[in-house]
Amino acid sequence: MGTQTMPSSSLEWAKVDLSTTPNVVVPPPGPRSREYHARCTNHFKGLSSQVKLFPVTFESGEGCVLRDVDGNRYIDFSSGIYVTTLGHCHPKVSEAIARYARTLMNAHDFTTPIKTALVEKLAEVLPGDLSGFQFYDSGTTAVEAGIRVLRAATGKNEMLSCYYDFHGKTYNAVSLAHIRSQVYGRVRAPGAHMVPRPDPYHPLWTRPDGTIDTDQYIAFYEEYLDKATVGDVAGFVLEPIQGWGGSVIPPDDFFPKLRALCDRLGILLMADEVLTSWGRTGKWLCMEHWGVLPDVVTLGKGFGNGFPVTCVAVREPYKESFESISASSSYGGNPMACAAALASTEVIAEENLLEWSSHLGDLALARMLKMKQEHKIVGDVRARGCLMGIELVKDRQTKEPDNQAGALVYQKAFAKGLAWIPAGHILRMSPPIVMDEATLARGLDIIDEAIGETEKELGY
Repeated sequence: MGTQTMPSSSLEWAKVDLSTTPNVVVPPPGPRSREYHARCTNHFKGLSSQVKLFPVTFESGEGCVLRDVDGNRYIDFSSGIYVTTLGHCHPKVSEAIARYARTLMNAHDFTTPIKTALVEKLAEVLPGDLSGFQFYDSGTTAVEAGIRVLRAATGKNEMLSCYYDFHGKTYNAVSLAHIRSQVYGRVRAPGAHMVPRPDPYHPLWTRPDGTIDTDQYIAFYEEYLDKATVGDVAGFVLEPIQGWGGSVIPPDDFFPKLRALCDRLGILLMADEVLTSWGRTGKWLCMEHWGVLPDVVTLGKGFGNGFPVTCVAVREPYKESFESISASSSYGGNPMACAAALASTEVIAEENLLEWSSHLGDLALARMLKMKQEHKIVGDVRARGCLMGIELVKDRQTKEPDNQAGALVYQKAFAKGLAWIPAGHILRMSPPIVMDEATLARGLDIIDEAIGETEKELGY
């Protein structure tokens, strides 16, 4: 893994005092948390599974630490679900937002100096000829715009995506994802198709030596395109690493082969990097890990470190497609949003945080592999930068998911002072990329303890 030096400015600001954090002074969720939660949910509905499993009420946060209304302090292994990549209330980002909150909040899609600075910075840091941009206020909105770009650029309509991908909660986005809802009439949008993607722990096709056979996936895609579509496919839309699906990392040869297939068949490749971009996996774009340049990319979550700002980036030949899709939005590219995104980008670049994120991922993977050796219910572990996952199973031979264990481990670790993310039987972790090594280790120790307690409780 080599020796890494924590960027000094981030170390000074974000380093956690482990003598005071985590600190559970009232068993959580405490009485004030429950009171606030009951009052809020009397009106506010549609909560995520993580809130339903542990209804704590947060009051403040700084760096890698969260505080609830009962005085408990938590190590943050969630980053507001992959959002506060630079920690809570990063001073440079907070000041940039405040400056424009005092100066100019919104000018629709008129040019502003801060927007100009942001697009020029994006063209500088993004790979290849990704040089056309449009800004939005949510990941779903960016995905919808990206889909429109694919159609405008190709004159075609159909879309492919993959099982267990997540692209948002509007109709077209849901139609390209594994979310089922009666709200959408139980049918996907016309022209939306889904195919399996390579999961090294759950392969559909393997080689004689037992390793996953990505050639078979590509061959299946080609047959599916020929037999199951009407030959009007505009784009293949997928997450580089699945988030909601459980931090699933594809084999290294998958995306180069997919890029070659799309090029051969005249299909554009769209990477939904709302979750995986801006240092989360140790690169500006996760696709850079495989040397693959998408035609369309969506950025979000950590892009503005918590401020609602997202982006669609397209390669040079497709920039003019924005002109025909009614690309502007009421909030997209407002000065506060641009300031947050530019400040976040500058912090990552100036402090070498891409390298630090990769280093933390290496440390976490080594620790999780040790957990896998010591705990029967740990079936698989994975990490790429600060995007990590632990898959819990009832039996390592059958790989049957253990959702009960997943819920228990999540709740036990949270009660010990670790704020993080559940996904059924898969435990997901996304600590801020400014976290120090000792805090990362302490968070993983808490998870280790919670897994051991769960095994005993369930009789493993």
